[in-house]
Amino acid sequence: MKTGQIRRTASAMPLTAPSYPVGPHRFIGREFLPITYRTDPDALEQVVPEPLRPAGATVLFQFGRMPDSTGFGHHAGSAQVIPVRRAGSDEVGGYIHAMYSDAHQPIAGGRELWGFPQKLAAPSLTVARDTLVGRLDFGPVRVATGTMGFKHRALAAEAALAGLLQPGFLLKIIPHVDGTPRICELVSIRFTDLVFKGGWTGPAALALHPHALAPVAGLPVREVIAAVHVIADLTLELGEVVHDYLA
Repeated sequence: MKTGQIRRTASAMPLTAPSYPVGPHRFIGREFLPITYRTDPDALEQVVPEPLRPAGATVLFQFGRMPDSTGFGHHAGSAQVIPVRRAGSDEVGGYIHAMYSDAHQPIAGGRELWGFPQKLAAPSLTVARDTLVGRLDFGPVRVATGTMGFKHRALAAEAALAGLLQPGFLLKIIPHVDGTPRICELVSIRFTDLVFKGGWTGPAALALHPHALAPVAGLPVREVIAAVHVIADLTLELGEVVHDYLA
């Protein structure tokens, strides 16, 4: 294979059978349960990277189900997101501190394209009689459980989609062959073409458990503030580098 052909066809590994297609990526019927809780401000200061700053002392722990996504198929995910402000601007958004998925394709694409901090785990979002239940297992160990009363109160689209209209921030790290950072960037992502299919709120609870390799309990739950159950179609656009730590 000639050098020119490699340059023309290279988009993801492996070269002759990429693990995922080039985006943007469309999600149909994406269902997710973000639970907002209050945590320790000092713990947030230890994990939010400059030039971002915590926008208060809250965290969102999210359980999600993606039944139809471009190139990624049907998978489940879970994430820990910190509301932040970007220094030198009025821009607010969510810094994705931790993320877990149950499928290789979204893990590979998420890490290599945008910098999602994804690890292989067993997240789920199901309905148990009158309760929406989110679970995150890392290996045989349960590290997070979230519950919300199923469809207790309907929400208008504006309230349900508010978080999705803000940018997300990711710390993308790709090492060089000698183990030093080859890429170390703060990346901004956005969702577009949102189609609202339903949103609800209700009483909620969240429990996080310590784990050496999935340390979500490092941002402990002090008080559950709110929960939202949302179903929507949306497009995850390709990202934008907003800060280069190696420049």
